[in-house]
Amino acid sequence: MSIGKNFIYVDETAGSDSSGTGSMSAPFKTAISAILAIENPTLLAASSGSSDVTEAAPKLQIQIKKAGEEEYTELTASAIKKAKKAHDIALKKAKKQAEQAAKDKDANESKAAEEQRKLEESKSVVLTEDASLPRAVAITTANSVQNRNRRVKVSGWVSSVRVQGKSMMFVVLRDGAGYLQCVLTDRLCHSYDAVTLTQESTVTIYGEIKEVPEGKNAPDGHELVADYWEVVGKAPSDDEAYGNRFNAESDPSVLYQQRHLVIRGETASSVLKVRSRVMRAFRDHFDSVGYNEVTPPCMVQTQVEGGSTLFSFNYYGENAYLTQSSQLYLETCLPSMGAVYTMAESYRAENSHTRRHLSEYTHCEAEIPFISFDDLLDGIEFMVKDVVNRVWAEPKTRAMIEKLNPGFKPYTEPFVRMRYEDAIKWLNEHGIKRHEDGKDFEFGDDIPEAPERKMTDAINKPILLTHFPGPIKAFYMPPTKDDPRVTESVDLLMPNVGEIVGGSMRIWDHDMLLAAFKREGLDPAPYYWYLDQRKYGTCPHGGFGLGIERFLAWLTNRYTVRDCSLYPRFPGRCQP
Repeated sequence: MSIGKNFIYVDETAGSDSSGTGSMSAPFKTAISAILAIENPTLLAASSGSSDVTEAAPKLQIQIKKAGEEEYTELTASAIKKAKKAHDIALKKAKKQAEQAAKDKDANESKAAEEQRKLEESKSVVLTEDASLPRAVAITTANSVQNRNRRVKVSGWVSSVRVQGKSMMFVVLRDGAGYLQCVLTDRLCHSYDAVTLTQESTVTIYGEIKEVPEGKNAPDGHELVADYWEVVGKAPSDDEAYGNRFNAESDPSVLYQQRHLVIRGETASSVLKVRSRVMRAFRDHFDSVGYNEVTPPCMVQTQVEGGSTLFSFNYYGENAYLTQSSQLYLETCLPSMGAVYTMAESYRAENSHTRRHLSEYTHCEAEIPFISFDDLLDGIEFMVKDVVNRVWAEPKTRAMIEKLNPGFKPYTEPFVRMRYEDAIKWLNEHGIKRHEDGKDFEFGDDIPEAPERKMTDAINKPILLTHFPGPIKAFYMPPTKDDPRVTESVDLLMPNVGEIVGGSMRIWDHDMLLAAFKREGLDPAPYYWYLDQRKYGTCPHGGFGLGIERFLAWLTNRYTVRDCSLYPRFPGRCQP
């Protein structure tokens, strides 16, 4: 059949509204297209081959083959009515959308024109400092409180901008020491620099610092009422704007690539500020107990924690490594300086992607002569508590910690002390199995990070885990007298982080140390200077190493130690 034989065809599966003519060989796809074709006699006449437009339309009936059916059937009157109604609604909706789009276009064009007008007008606004005002004193936000009600000038980076009405804008300034809300009014917010001011631009703002009215909030409870300001360096806008480089939902790889910008944020900068205070607190602690700080070399030719994690390099034709630990060098200082410590970088070529591992980290290490193993445990516990108390006693640092880690309180109770053998029993009693075979842990197993974390988090207290078997610890750790299977060794485990300190007594007998070298397959020749410590007046001594990033992750409740390093280094990341 064809259109000329009184039928127009619709095939919901094979038809086409764009190329169909209504014939059986070229049907429409939708009923509404057929209806519209019938209502357009000129189109139908052309399709049917008739020259009489009044003759073509009345003779046509719509035949439809619905999806999933094999035969054409006549489209009912109710279906035609329903299709027409739907089409009318669609037309009205399209018309309304077109009208709204036109209105939006006009509004946007008007807005753009108004913004352009203001922009051009702003170029004629020239700001000058009022020479009759008192000379402004340069200050930082750190001493803004004591400089209230006097004319000052503050320089910094624009953390945020908020425009209120036509003649007022609020600029929150960040200078590294803190934040200061600044209020710009009238001509001050009509200049070209004001109209185009972007986040992270650097500015200098002059005026008086006033307490904010009751009920209003601002950093430190005051704001700078500006009388003059100037741009020092304008940050880009549009695609290159600071806020377009990353956001809270960005992939971690993006955040690490943009780390130089990420650290400008309040959270990242707070962690780094707490880190600064923590580093100082460790030094103050060691100074208070009479330890001397030393600076050992980071380029070495010996190993401390196993050769598989050494970064090697060519040192003028000789093999050398980046230090894994400064422990051996600290031990050489005991006869001349007594108890010593260092705050230096250590390096581990360990292809580990866990949230508590870094390839480069800040290592707080100490060595103490003439002590017992119990003295060592007491010293580690006291150090951690004392450092926390020191930073907690600083109001600004405490405020940052409380914001980063709500609910944190310094520990006052004694740390839990647990032997390795008891930890094995605890894991088995609580159904925590070995990952590799699903069996119970056995004495001699090196407890992996995940089971260790589960135990620490369940106990939810700091744990001094002691007396590890010799084969799973470093060569320099001595066996205990009562049980030669285990060593005088300790790891300090913290909830939510795991191990943050590793320590032990050190083998102080010359022959026993030589035997340890042999057992580990180490050539003692490069360690001649270390062995000499046992030859020229040896003594019982011990020490420890603490990872500053892990300590910070615990203190500030960070998910990964990578957030506690300025520019973290780990497998696959060595920039920026």
